[in-house]
Amino acid sequence: MQLTIGELATKTGVSVRSIRHYDSHGLLTSARACNGYRYFPQEAIAQVRQIQRLIGTGFSIAEIRRFPDCMRLIEGAAFCPETQAIQHQRLAEIERQIGELERRRARLMKTLKQGENG
Repeated sequence: MQLTIGELATKTGVSVRSIRHYDSHGLLTSARACNGYRYFPQEAIAQVRQIQRLIGTGFSIAEIRRFPDCMRLIEGAAFCPETQAIQHQRLAEIERQIGELERRRARLMKTLKQGENG
């Protein structure tokens, strides 16, 4: 059974706009009917959820496009050998960002403490 874009949005909790965006970037496969409507296969539900999960871990649409099917097409897929390097790079970037935020927090706390004691 094919899904309309509205049905796919309802089943995944993702906006129609986001689904169009994913489709336009080749992350989903849709077919156009004679009336111009897009239809998606049932597998698109898992694909949209997986795309959302990957975006939630900090990957961009461009990065996700380069992921092999073992990551893009299987809902909940957390690892496949082809993506190990990019996942480690993403983790290192997140850890760098956390370190920078902790340094900023410490500076701000020090500034506030100096202002309260001054």
